[in-house]
Amino acid sequence: MSIWPYLQKIDQTADASFLGWVIASFSLGQMVASPVFGLWSNYRPRKEPLIISLSISVAANCLYAYVHVPASHNKYYMLVARGLVGFGAGNVAVIRSYIAGATSLQERTSSMANTSACQALGFILGPVFQTCFALIGEKGVTWDTIKLQINMYTAPVLLGAFLGVLNIILILILLREHHVDDSGRQCKNVNFEEASTDEVQVLQGNIDQVAVVATNIVFFVILFIFALFETIVTPLTMDMYAWTREQAVLYDGIILAALGVEALIIFMGIKLLSKKIGERAILLGGFIVVWVGFFILLPWGNHFPKIQWEDLHNTSIPNTTFGEIIITLWKSPKEDHNEGPTGCPIGQAWCFYTPMIHLAQFLTSAVLIGIGYPSCNVMSYTLYSKILGPKPQGVYMGWLTASGSAARILGPVFISQVYTSWGPRWAFSLVCGIVMLTIILLGVVYRRLVAFSVRHGRIQE
Repeated sequence: MSIWPYLQKIDQTADASFLGWVIASFSLGQMVASPVFGLWSNYRPRKEPLIISLSISVAANCLYAYVHVPASHNKYYMLVARGLVGFGAGNVAVIRSYIAGATSLQERTSSMANTSACQALGFILGPVFQTCFALIGEKGVTWDTIKLQINMYTAPVLLGAFLGVLNIILILILLREHHVDDSGRQCKNVNFEEASTDEVQVLQGNIDQVAVVATNIVFFVILFIFALFETIVTPLTMDMYAWTREQAVLYDGIILAALGVEALIIFMGIKLLSKKIGERAILLGGFIVVWVGFFILLPWGNHFPKIQWEDLHNTSIPNTTFGEIIITLWKSPKEDHNEGPTGCPIGQAWCFYTPMIHLAQFLTSAVLIGIGYPSCNVMSYTLYSKILGPKPQGVYMGWLTASGSAARILGPVFISQVYTSWGPRWAFSLVCGIVMLTIILLGVVYRRLVAFSVRHGRIQE
C-alpha cells in the first residue's frame, strides 16, 4: 500500500507507468526464479534453495530500505529491490514440492489447505501491519551512523528482513528431508542426507502430460481472475458509488479483509469436504461459483452512475496504463484533503450508457468469488501434486508457480485496459467467457485429473 507514495518521495521523476513496472517486477522475478529453485531442489537438499532464496529476500528488503540514499536513479534501485524480493519468493515452488513429497495422498489435501490458510492469514495481517506502521509517520527516526531511516515506508520491509532471518534459523534447526510415496511409505530420494534400510524405490511410470498442462492453465486462470478482481475493486466502487478515495480505501480494505477471513473458513472446510466428494468436484464447483459471481456483476437496470462533470474539455477516452490504475489502490487519502469530484469520469464514455452495478450486486459477487477462488486455488495445486506422483516435483512446481506469477502480471493489465476503454459490461463478460472456457476444459480432462498411483492402478481411488 505504501509503494506509490514512497516512490514519489524518493524520486520525483517516477510516473504512473514506472509504478506499473515496479509492481510487475515482483511477479517477473518470481516467474524467473521458480523453475530454477524447483530444479535445484530436485537434485540437492531442499535446505539449500530455501536458505539461498530467503537470503536474497533479506538482502532485497534491506536494499529497499536504502533506496533513498543514492543521489539519483532511486526509482531503478526500487525496481531492482522489488524484483529481487520476487526472485526470493520463487521458493514457493520448493515449499509445495516438499509438502507434496512428504505427504501421502490421504494427507495431501489437508496439508495444502493448511499452507493456503497461512497465506490467507498473511493476506489479512499485511494491511494491518501497514496501518500500524503508518503511525510512525513519513519522517520516523534516522540512524545516522548507517544512514538507516525507519519510517512508515521502510518499517514493513525491515520486518520482512527480520522474519527472513528467523526463517533461515528455523530451517537450519528444524527442517528435515522426508519423502514418501502415495501410500505414505518412505522412499529413497537424492534429497535425503542419510539412507535408510526401510526405504522403497520410487514408483516408475509416465506422468500424464495432458493433465499437467491442463492444470497449469487452470491455475493460471484462477490467479488471473483474482488478480484482476483485486485490481478493479477500488476503481469500480469509486466509479459506481461516487466514493471518495478515503471512503474507497476504507470500505474496500474492509471488504478485502473480510474475503481473507472467508478464505480461511473455506480452507478449513475444504479439508472435510474433499474427503466426501473429492478434489475434482470441488475444483469444478469452485469455478462454477466464480462464474456466477462475475455474471452477477454484469450491469443491468435503468439506474446509471453519477458522472464527474468537471473537465468537460477532455472528452477522449484516456489510454490508461497499468500503473495509473494501480495508483488508485495505493494513493493515501492524506495526500490530498480536497478529494475533488467523485463519480464516473466523463473521459470514460461508457459511463453515459452503462447501468450502474448496485452495491448488493457487488457484495454478493464478492462473497461468491471469495468462496470460489480459495476452493479452486488449493484444489488446483493439490491435484497437480497428485498427478505428478512420488517423483521429485521441484521443476513442475516451478512451472506452476511461474504460470501463477504470469497471471498476476497480466490480470491487472487486462482489466485496467478493458474496463477503462469499454466498461464493466465488456470487462466482466470477457471474464465470464474465460471462466466458461476453463469449465469446459475441466469437463474435457476431468477423468484424467487423477493421482499418479491411481492412474497406474497401484491405489484405488
